Amino acid sequence: MGAFRNAGSNNASPSTEDRRLWKHVHDNVHGNIYLDPLSLKFIDTEQFQRLRDLKQLGLAHMVYPGAVHSRFEHSVGVYWLAGNAIEKLKAHQGLELDIDHADIQTVKLAGLLHDIGHGPFSHLFEREFLPQVIDGSKWCHEEMSLKMIDYIVDEHNIDVDSGILKKAKEMIIASSKNAPIKTSKEKLFLYDIVANGRNGIDVDKFDYIVRDSRACGLGCNFQFERLLDTMQVIDNEICYRAKEYLTVHKLFYTRADLHRTVYTHAKVKAIELMFVDALVKADNYLLVSSFIHDPSQYWKLDDSIIKTIETDDAEELKESRELIKRIRRRDLYQFCNEFTVPKDKLEHFKHVTSRDIICSQKSGVSNLKEEDIAVSNVKIDLTKGRNNPLESINFFEDYDCKEKFPINNNQISHLLPACNQDLIVRVYAKKPELVGAVSEAFENFQLKTYGMKAQVHGTPERKKCRIFSC
Repeated sequence: MGAFRNAGSNNASPSTEDRRLWKHVHDNVHGNIYLDPLSLKFIDTEQFQRLRDLKQLGLAHMVYPGAVHSRFEHSVGVYWLAGNAIEKLKAHQGLELDIDHADIQTVKLAGLLHDIGHGPFSHLFEREFLPQVIDGSKWCHEEMSLKMIDYIVDEHNIDVDSGILKKAKEMIIASSKNAPIKTSKEKLFLYDIVANGRNGIDVDKFDYIVRDSRACGLGCNFQFERLLDTMQVIDNEICYRAKEYLTVHKLFYTRADLHRTVYTHAKVKAIELMFVDALVKADNYLLVSSFIHDPSQYWKLDDSIIKTIETDDAEELKESRELIKRIRRRDLYQFCNEFTVPKDKLEHFKHVTSRDIICSQKSGVSNLKEEDIAVSNVKIDLTKGRNNPLESINFFEDYDCKEKFPINNNQISHLLPACNQDLIVRVYAKKPELVGAVSEAFENFQLKTYGMKAQVHGTPERKKCRIFSC
């Protein structure tokens, strides 16, 4: 049975009779990808093509020059992996699971369209910008994806089965906090493929982990193919062979490592903080936040906003233009220092603000203002906060076995982490001459809050020299 599983091709190509209707493209991660006729109807719209103008990693390319890949290629990659996953399940358990053509089409469509509602500059748009311009906003790109799908279908008169469309949208939002509760128990395992709210193992992560690592020039020894080849549905849930426990752990660890070294890189965050300030200042003029509820307007938003701000001569954009100019000239907000919140303080941690730092100044020493400081609260985890995501995963012993079970970390290795989350507080001075004062206030804040300095290094000497030479 195991030999049979490993013998199959990773890329399922269309049947001979359908091949004339499919489109073949070559992807630099997955190789040959075949696009089916229904998917092409969505791809060949201006709304989906917009994803070419959304960089997958937002502004990270200003630190990692190769990170210029787009949401378009990621979405096509997830489409392909979603198709591979369900085709493998059908090949191995087809009669048992009753997987039909509609199921395959639904899963592939969910993979293709899962990011259609993403805003400019990756997650920065919804997590950093919108909360500053819309009070109490609960906007999320998953829900916008659902609105965009309906809009595309209506705008382009796409003939798609209503049942397939409904289930595809449910799969897209399956991992969201706002995901609807599924009352039917029919084929729940299908919802584990694209956006797995049950345990976090899904083809979305498979694609972006490998794609992002390659684009940034980083090594990646996580092999998603092993998980695709060894998965099995037991009691309506996708489970994994117990031998692949460390492969599963490597998935979550590699994702966390990308967050630490790329997505939340100190320089990347400095650039993001500057751009968010620029976008917030520009919003009264550009009215970007007014587009977020109307798909007919929203699809016009992409990463070109930065060029619009940069080249528009309007007086209302003067401050925003200056910030973009500073980013271009590498005159960035200056990283002062960081500390990792102690493990025993994680449960009751509250985000640190600029005001917290200001209130920690020594009286009479300096006169910092809130607008002089930028604070970044960085959370890095294994997808389940302080909980271990592997506790939510079920495994099986061998392919002939139909019993599923969890595996405790202690049964595998004592080297696996006892804590599954880091909270890192970083502080930046918006002007280089303020680095010393901000750093001192930041140290005072740590002493007042924790009774010690939690940071591991002092203000870089070259920055001190720069300060004293001013």
